[in-house]
Amino acid sequence: MSDIIRIGTRKSALALIQTHLIADELKRAWPGIEVELVTKETMGDKILDKPLQEFGGKGVFVSEFEQAMKEGAIDLAVHSAKDLPMDLDKGLMIAAVSGRGDPRDVLVTMKGAPRDRQHIVIGTSSPRRQLEAAEYREQLWPGAGSLTCAILRGNVHTRLRKLEEGLYDGIILAAAGLERLDLMENPSYDYKYLDPQVFIPAGGQGIMAVEAREGSHAAKLCQAIDNREGRLCLCLERMVLKLLDAGCHEPIGIYSQISDGRMKVWGISRPGNVTRRISLEGEVTAQELEMLAQQAGRGLM
Repeated sequence: MSDIIRIGTRKSALALIQTHLIADELKRAWPGIEVELVTKETMGDKILDKPLQEFGGKGVFVSEFEQAMKEGAIDLAVHSAKDLPMDLDKGLMIAAVSGRGDPRDVLVTMKGAPRDRQHIVIGTSSPRRQLEAAEYREQLWPGAGSLTCAILRGNVHTRLRKLEEGLYDGIILAAAGLERLDLMENPSYDYKYLDPQVFIPAGGQGIMAVEAREGSHAAKLCQAIDNREGRLCLCLERMVLKLLDAGCHEPIGIYSQISDGRMKVWGISRPGNVTRRISLEGEVTAQELEMLAQQAGRGLM
């Protein structure tokens, strides 16, 4: 008799695509298993008229799945890693981490829209994106005299529809989500990729994380699909965020990549009224990664 692994997922198109990607990896690694998707609507999906920081932060996309795992209703849950709170519920773990998709942010505008406006309205509810848009306005929108960020919530398709309705001059979205949804070739839009060393992504951006009960059969199955580089980068970025006690309230970007056998790290924050940036590099060892995280945390405090 084959194993049936129940995977919890949000109902959005992106969440379902990401869950299918993980399910397919599991089935390739373990041909005998069957996968059943269990969809749930989270608090973050229901409340769309407020920024996340006003009603609970990152846990609003995760808590329903953690409760379902503890009750035994599901075996795994697939999340965008950037949505995970710093502390998982007791008895739960990140059982697998995907390879990283495109980590960059993308400025999306309507095809052929005028670029010479003096005042620009950018749709984003992310404090990090708001900080970076203000700090690097000229790079984001050359020639703009002033720039305002306005609240933008909802799934990717909802956000694009609001752009089409003329509520914003442009919106900032994650490249990985657009690419997984096959939306990067839509002729209705213009796309501007933002340099991740300047417009530093959120910790975990582009990575999928699989949550499971510690010691469970499903957690053990996930070991076969765990991506080493993705896990190393996610662990470092989460260490930095934990040192900074960061959730959705703070404007913090932290991004790492392994290149030529070395770990490179970039970060941005704004404690008080001072913008801080860091750029660090070190060896890819457990001790060195912890030291890099400590250095990054101190530099961004």
